[in-house]
Amino acid sequence: MTFTPFNLSEKVVLITGGNSGIGLGMAEGVASAGASVCIWGTNLSKNKSAVDYLSRYGINVKALECDVSDEQAVKDTFTETLAIFGKVDACFANAGAGGGAPFHEFPTDTWRRVMGINLDGTFFTFREAVKHMIERGGGGRLIGTSSTSAIHGAARNEAYAATKGAMLAMVRGLSVELARYGITANSIIPGWIETAMTAPRVGDEKFEDRVMKRVPVRRWGKPEDFAGLAIYLASDASAYQTGEEFVVDGGYTRF
Repeated sequence: MTFTPFNLSEKVVLITGGNSGIGLGMAEGVASAGASVCIWGTNLSKNKSAVDYLSRYGINVKALECDVSDEQAVKDTFTETLAIFGKVDACFANAGAGGGAPFHEFPTDTWRRVMGINLDGTFFTFREAVKHMIERGGGGRLIGTSSTSAIHGAARNEAYAATKGAMLAMVRGLSVELARYGITANSIIPGWIETAMTAPRVGDEKFEDRVMKRVPVRRWGKPEDFAGLAIYLASDASAYQTGEEFVVDGGYTRF
């Protein structure tokens, strides 16, 4: 029998926030390895564009509208996902939001919104995925998208950093609790990546001089830099890897 640990042709991969940025980069990775892909996103135009883009790989791909901060919406959309695909083998909790302001002026509604999407959304999504994976049997993969702000903090963006640190703690716990079911749980920790969230920083001379010079590989990260890692973490090749945190930052946190 041929050994094909990175072949995802029999896998169904769910990616929240998979219609752009890092999420789309990961979606393209798993699609290129043959996985069926279900994207959850709130922007219908981006959802359609992502489906059109990923269809080039000849795989089954759908995008569903879902606000992951809404508990009932997550339950309903997961049920819809199963109705379409029949199962979920790997679940990427990637949807995220930020909102910067001086801490003493930080609006409570913004704090709640960031917490709702980044932390509640991860909890709601993973909870549905875990229920399904345990009931179905056969194991599964949980992957959370954190941030280097969970490591070094984020001045004027403490809400974002707090949620990303909490996600790491959640995933560490899940890796131990769910191992008996053959379910692995790992985190991805992106650094400075060119996405809609970081767009205001790209090309900013002061930022480039102050921050980007500290990135050893001397460039911004790109969504496609996450494609190979997504394949690995969704595949059978990572079956013995759990509770890990994969930093993808061009060496920034090591410099």
